[in-house]
Amino acid sequence: MKRDRIYDFLFLGLGLLVQIVTFWISRTLSFSDGGGWLSLISGCLGICSVCLAAQGNIYTYLFGFAQVMTYTYLCWTQRFYGEIAINAYYFCTMIYGVIAWRRHLAVASDDKADSSASTALIVPRRLAPSLLAGIAVAILVGSVLAGLALSAWTDDTQPFLDAFTTIPALVAQVLMILVYREHWFIWLAVDILSVVLWLRAGDYCMAAQYAFWCANCLYGLRRWRSLEK
Repeated sequence: MKRDRIYDFLFLGLGLLVQIVTFWISRTLSFSDGGGWLSLISGCLGICSVCLAAQGNIYTYLFGFAQVMTYTYLCWTQRFYGEIAINAYYFCTMIYGVIAWRRHLAVASDDKADSSASTALIVPRRLAPSLLAGIAVAILVGSVLAGLALSAWTDDTQPFLDAFTTIPALVAQVLMILVYREHWFIWLAVDILSVVLWLRAGDYCMAAQYAFWCANCLYGLRRWRSLEK
């Protein structure tokens, strides 16, 4: 347990360092101004939020609320309407997420009568493979339809990338709130596409944030497996 906590802090520190270095390089070499200091702040808040989520720590929501508000403004400046919609959804679902995670924390405390019960960590669950396959098909169809809608009815600058980072995220957020560990696979796909989205927008801080989030998905999957045990 102590070794896991050391790894958690080191991983968090690495993520924050990536954000700061990326911001400094992009400003110094004038690659792109992107969202300026707000991109750095939003990126650091996002790093803290996802690292705590990977640990199964309920305090992920504290940083999540702040990150959603700053990130939504950045999306508005880029006219990423799908991303704006998904972040409004994040804000609402995170309110319920706090309640849902607290219920799973209570279960953990009842099952373990040792000092580790006070670490505020959740107990993950698993999805059946057939259900996961059905969810994947639904995500694909929904993303294509959303991309067509954004392309036809809005001035979204990247409609299909926006859609394919929005619809899967809707599902992943629900699975995360319900503490199903398979949400990490969906988030990984979302984060890879989001790197491309923000690179094309010229915001390297946001691209760096999502690149780190890709690594965090793998780390989170490993940590949630250990929490199951």
